[in-house]
Amino acid sequence: MSNESPLCLGLEPSIDENCTHIILGSMPGVVSLREQQYYAHPQNRFWRLMAHLLEGTPPPDEYAARLSMLLRHRIALWDSIDSCEREGSLDSAIRNVRANDFSDLLERYPRLHTFCLNGGKSAAIFRRANRELMARRDLTFHALPSTSAANARWNFTKLAEAWKKALPLEK
Repeated sequence: MSNESPLCLGLEPSIDENCTHIILGSMPGVVSLREQQYYAHPQNRFWRLMAHLLEGTPPPDEYAARLSMLLRHRIALWDSIDSCEREGSLDSAIRNVRANDFSDLLERYPRLHTFCLNGGKSAAIFRRANRELMARRDLTFHALPSTSAANARWNFTKLAEAWKKALPLEK
């Protein structure tokens, strides 16, 4: 058996020119990479949480409709990590990280101003790779509790309370 972990390559961002917020995971899990869909594991609470906070409804069934829901609310979706080695889906197994380039993304999408970091690993990788961006006064950063089912300390109600402070919710 090899000591090398499989190479994981992240997904393309879901974004358009109207986005003001971006939610960043760490690296999609095995199910998400196989399906080529963010938060595809049925136990992850991400889509349920977003639909609840943004529209007060259950999440759409179709993946394209889920992405459209975020874009309607000016929310982009991507990851802190471009590629890494990882056995399984747990963030604790991530090694040999190559971070995504957010300077380039901000040049292409100048309306982005708020970064929502989904979980501790996403926040740690982002902070380590983007020290200059973190110092910018025109950008806001929110380290948020992970929506993963593995984050059992945070029930749905507590997640919603934490996340609603960072999202562009209609008042």
